[in-house]
Amino acid sequence: MNTTGAIKSAVQQHYGAVARGEQSGCGCGSAADLATNIGYSAEDIAFAGAGNLGLGCGNPLALAQLKPGMTVLDLGSGAGFDAFLAWRQVGATGKVIGVDMTDDMLERARQNAAQLGAANVEFRKGHIEQLPVADNSVDFVISNCVINLSPDKRAVFGEIYRVLKPGGRFAVSDIVLLASLPDKVRSDVSAYVGCIAGADPMGDYVRLPLEAGLVDLSIPQIAFGSKLAAVLAPEGSCCCGGDVAKVAASAVASIKLHGRKP
Repeated sequence: MNTTGAIKSAVQQHYGAVARGEQSGCGCGSAADLATNIGYSAEDIAFAGAGNLGLGCGNPLALAQLKPGMTVLDLGSGAGFDAFLAWRQVGATGKVIGVDMTDDMLERARQNAAQLGAANVEFRKGHIEQLPVADNSVDFVISNCVINLSPDKRAVFGEIYRVLKPGGRFAVSDIVLLASLPDKVRSDVSAYVGCIAGADPMGDYVRLPLEAGLVDLSIPQIAFGSKLAAVLAPEGSCCCGGDVAKVAASAVASIKLHGRKP
């Protein structure tokens, strides 16, 4: 897992299998239970329907302030869960763009959009390090447990800066490290696609958007410990070993990170 190509291939294969229903995310419970555990309401889960595949590490929209008419961009949009919840808030006068690199996820998201009648939700194929989105065109960027999967997080925050309109905001939920990972875990492919082995120390992670030119950063919520471990690597996990569960409880945190473009 030491090359960009190998990392992206592993992530793409894993989430393609999730989209096809051949593999679950990092929990063995139902998608609804997992979504509830990371901050989504029963109303959210019912509204987004099949867009919820039980992925993510938080609810990036929980403390965001979307308004009708906004253009929202969802990085790593998967089957469309957060994109559809954003669509509910921006209304018919707004627009939501989801970007994902996995064909199976894109196909599933587009089917879900058609079933919901979400005509102003669009899903584009692309990498979050090089977004297929115009400069200064987006009011709000969201992402849920995806940036940690990128081998070039600096480029991702640079792209967030590029696509945001002046004054535009971002709100992401993501995984960061509070302590170093054992080599055994850091080199484990299942731990990488499970959103753990690719995570950066919190200080390094927060520095990247600042270096990209984003300002007014805040971390309104941090979750860690046994509750987070139960989401990322539960006992008897489908995709992660027992060592990963222990590490998740002591070395890993889920944060909400907010900021804006000047």
